[in-house]
Amino acid sequence: MRGVLLRLCCALALPAVLLALWWAASDGSTNVYWPPLRTILGAFPDVWTGERLRGDVVPSVLRLAAGYALASAVGVALGTVVGSSRRVRAVCEPVLEFWRAVPPPVLVPVIMLFAGIGDTMKIVVIAAGCVWPILLNTVEGVRAVDPVLAETARSYGITGAARLKDVVLRSASPQIFAGLRQALSIGIILMVISEMFAASNGLGFTIVQFQRSFALPEMWTGILVLGLLGFVLSVLFQLVERRVLGWYHGLRAATRRSR
Repeated sequence: MRGVLLRLCCALALPAVLLALWWAASDGSTNVYWPPLRTILGAFPDVWTGERLRGDVVPSVLRLAAGYALASAVGVALGTVVGSSRRVRAVCEPVLEFWRAVPPPVLVPVIMLFAGIGDTMKIVVIAAGCVWPILLNTVEGVRAVDPVLAETARSYGITGAARLKDVVLRSASPQIFAGLRQALSIGIILMVISEMFAASNGLGFTIVQFQRSFALPEMWTGILVLGLLGFVLSVLFQLVERRVLGWYHGLRAATRRSR
């Protein structure tokens, strides 16, 4: 319990200091574009009511979840295939490197032509950006599977789906989760960008509407909501990661103790 409280204090210390500095630096501000923090916090409960949370935050989170899940499934599946075969990797790498270099926001107008302006477009945009870190980390993780471990599994007759699940994906899982962590932050960015194009709800749409109507304290509250959403998702991701990769963190801790 003491360790949990200590980690919580460490996690909240820097945000508390930054908020205190923001409060002090903006307290006497008369700049319309940079209102005092007390003004922003005062507008927060009036703006983010239960109705607005249901109408804007929930749709954004659902789109993010759908796009992230799609990217995770495609990235892990394709990355496993590419990483497992040298020939497939030689054929696919030039194409993958080409598409990886294309910024996903540039594809928004193109995706709109094929997917329309509804939720499908936003989900595809999020998935198109999130898939690359997952895919590339999966490829490298699969390539780095210990050959001795793979040969031992083959000697014991562990083949097919059992080998894929218990040897390949398990060995590559630390690197896969590294890609998933990178993709989460990219997904939040693309969620906002996709909602700035032909949207009728969502966090990105709401922030742009506040900016266009010069409701700048309200616009800043939307930015704070995005930050809080990113923090909550990061904490949830860490909890899942520690549970799934408990064996890996335990192995690393044992290795450090033995040195």
